[in-house]
Amino acid sequence: MVPKPGQPFLLYTDASATSIACQWCQFDDNGEEHPVAYASLKLTASQCAWSVIEREAFAIVWALKRFSNVVFGASITVFTDHNPLKYLAESAPKSAKLTMVGTSPERGYDLVIKYNRGSCNVVADSLSRLDCS
Repeated sequence: MVPKPGQPFLLYTDASATSIACQWCQFDDNGEEHPVAYASLKLTASQCAWSVIEREAFAIVWALKRFSNVVFGASITVFTDHNPLKYLAESAPKSAKLTMVGTSPERGYDLVIKYNRGSCNVVADSLSRLDCS
């Protein structure tokens, strides 16, 4: 499906110990969810040492930056299998790496973060666990 700028997006993200991944989706005119794009990134050695919440937050930040030309200004529902990320927007982040997720409205992103069990986040989970070495 070709992305429709300005229309709401769904972003599924995941982070493993060695990589991050995302899947962008949108609803068609019939209300069916369709993938728009997939992406993954192998983490550097220093990024692999980050805490789980920092890697999970980085997955969101990286996906937003990578596709910013398409999704900037659109309403985005983020699905993550890391439940604590839901509360970043409601509290002050304790880490510089978490700041963008916590301050997303001020940066032009209309984000809603929702928890999605890992077993339901199949595509992003699979992409983040590919062995790219």
